[in-house]
Amino acid sequence: MLLDLNKLHGPRAHVERSMQPADLGPPDPDYAVVAPIELWMDVTKAGADAFEAVGRVTSRLELQCSRCLEPYVVAVDATFELRYVPRPQGAAEEGPEEREIQEDDLTTAFYSEGQLDIGDLVREQFQLALPMKPLCSDACRGLCAQCGANLNRTECGCVPAWDDPRLAPLKSLLNRPKEN
Repeated sequence: MLLDLNKLHGPRAHVERSMQPADLGPPDPDYAVVAPIELWMDVTKAGADAFEAVGRVTSRLELQCSRCLEPYVVAVDATFELRYVPRPQGAAEEGPEEREIQEDDLTTAFYSEGQLDIGDLVREQFQLALPMKPLCSDACRGLCAQCGANLNRTECGCVPAWDDPRLAPLKSLLNRPKEN
């Protein structure tokens, strides 16, 4: 999914694309796209060979809850404002040598051979929209540490069997006979 920047009409162009999840290429291990992807963006020429892309991408992603391991679906509605410049000649895909990140680096992306990869843009926005700790709900109770039962669906009769050995001296005080 490439957008040819050389074929844009005028200094500003409006781009709308509807894509199917399979259009993004190989699936990402962190999420699965489960709904069509809608992309709207305005691409503006911002200098000799720089472009600005301002837009929005929407879809629905399936994630795995980090507590109960059940899949759940989250809606994504991400806005972006990026500056695209040509990829430096001879720059490796993994990036240039170590250097300090400047503020502009956070909103700057690269295009190659006059073409902007829309798939990369969409995947990046999905990664940025992912929660740090995916939870199906704030009240998710997770899995039982003993039997592995999903505590959101069932109550298990497991009793924690592990005792902290550091608390053993205190526990022995509970079992001592009372003195008169």
